[in-house]
Amino acid sequence: MRFQLLGPLSITDGQDTVVLQPSKPANLLAALLLNSNSIVSVDYLQRMVWGDEQPATARAALQTCVLRLRRLFVKHGVVDTPIEAVPGGYRITADARSLDLVEFRERVRQAEHAAEGPEVALAAMREALGLWQTGVLANVRSEVLHRDEVPRLVEERLRAVERMCDLWLALGQCGQALVELWTVTRAHPDHGRFREQLIEALYRTGRQTEALAEYRRFKEYLLEGLGVDPSQTLRQLELSILRGEDLGPVAEPPARLALPPAPAESGEPAPALPAVPWFSGREAEVASLTRRLAEAPGGSGAPVAELICGAPGIGKTALARQVAHLTRDRFPGGQLLVRMSEPDGAARPLAEVRAELAAVVEESDQQGRALLVLDDVVDAGQARAVLAEVAGHTVLITSRLGLAGLVATHGVRVHRLAALAPCASDELLVSVLGAERVAAEPEAARELATACGHHPMALVIAAARLQTRPALALADCVSWLAEDPLARLTLTGDPRMSVARLLDGAVGRLEPELVDVYAALGELDAAAFDAADCAPMLGRSPAESDDMLERLADTGLLEDGPPGPYHMQPLLRQHARRTARWAHGPIRTRQPVQPRQKV
Repeated sequence: MRFQLLGPLSITDGQDTVVLQPSKPANLLAALLLNSNSIVSVDYLQRMVWGDEQPATARAALQTCVLRLRRLFVKHGVVDTPIEAVPGGYRITADARSLDLVEFRERVRQAEHAAEGPEVALAAMREALGLWQTGVLANVRSEVLHRDEVPRLVEERLRAVERMCDLWLALGQCGQALVELWTVTRAHPDHGRFREQLIEALYRTGRQTEALAEYRRFKEYLLEGLGVDPSQTLRQLELSILRGEDLGPVAEPPARLALPPAPAESGEPAPALPAVPWFSGREAEVASLTRRLAEAPGGSGAPVAELICGAPGIGKTALARQVAHLTRDRFPGGQLLVRMSEPDGAARPLAEVRAELAAVVEESDQQGRALLVLDDVVDAGQARAVLAEVAGHTVLITSRLGLAGLVATHGVRVHRLAALAPCASDELLVSVLGAERVAAEPEAARELATACGHHPMALVIAAARLQTRPALALADCVSWLAEDPLARLTLTGDPRMSVARLLDGAVGRLEPELVDVYAALGELDAAAFDAADCAPMLGRSPAESDDMLERLADTGLLEDGPPGPYHMQPLLRQHARRTARWAHGPIRTRQPVQPRQKV
């Protein structure tokens, strides 16, 4: 049994997790676990349970809470982590196996004292941060605990993130650092070190204009909000960027990412991908992928490859990361996620990809099989070029395209994702907002999931907005969202978290004639349609229309298809209509059509 503090307070047993309901015993348990292996005074515990204003019977009531907590432990089979009554208070004993906070701190210490170099330190730090989930102690209703203890806990995480980004920069992995830094700088705008790292990472990747723009935004924020100037370090960084100076190495990074020594020799864990905190549903896909990855043969033969495809934002990368995390023990050579596209959707230069993969290929003889996640592959040719160089390893490919050619040439197994099932959407909302908040408005939660089209990225964005507005009712959010879902499914300040921007980028990858077809389909009144239904409005023959629809389906912008009808997901239909309104030049003449009757 294991307690989890770095998210909703819960007890886990293997794959089973029990999220504790808000209660006074839950407050008590959180306070004890935050101070595990130490004597915790009665006065402190009373304050954490009841707040600064305590009832006269608090001491007796605390004993009752301890009794209820012990009964809860018996119910869930917790035997290795007893609550001890000791002189002066109570104590609970925990180690890295029984409490995630202890494991987090141990892994951070490993990272800080890794004599083997920055690669091993980075692996340990990523493992440490992978233990965190969203909604830290969201189900613990202690105002004092959230005021006095949770900020210290969050600060530990921020220091670890800062260190991880330093390691990425030192290893020359600025792209990985940027992904994290865009998020944390928006979530913590006052954190000057994060902003400094972001500006540096942008400049080191050749994005001088963006680096300067980011510096000026931060300078304006400091002056207007706090009345202070940027630090001397930041001002010097701006000057170096303006002069176009070489910043030099952050440390003494190796030319490539080297894998740590084999676990059998050193005992150090191989690099692994962290779990996705809000991941929900996809049970069939997870079971199929984990089984196939576990059964994949090792050796020096052709790589074993699996493809996860589907619409933009449908959760392809999340599924790949989750499956990688679940199978991490199967890959002694470690795990590596490689971004295969540029921010504008173009294919990433093959030379860059090869350099990032070089460590895995070169160390394969010593380490054994590795899992490589090729994220957002642009076309089959790009995937083939990489697969030719990673013999003996296992590859997870994510792409918006079906990449059917890889099935014929490499025996790739395809896993195409659709929208989440309603129960999975509910689980996702619970994982972000907490069970109590969702249970308080179950009908509004269902309406929210429907308004988001059960689309994972849309649900995460909506839930994240609600998480930052604890007083906002879910029903009010649904009403607000319904007025303009595409415009409002956006997190201000995070350029990645926008459904409209995501879909704009996906459509921007299409050929012009496919953009016209996509826009026209948004005007269809029918929920399901086939090529003959669309031919009149497209001004094409049924055969030509069928070809266009097949090509759109291959990009993930349409679902299903022959021999059954095509479908367009609700958010994609709304976006297609918006595309039709804003496209330059006329779309082909359209008229509403009704689907033909099937026989």
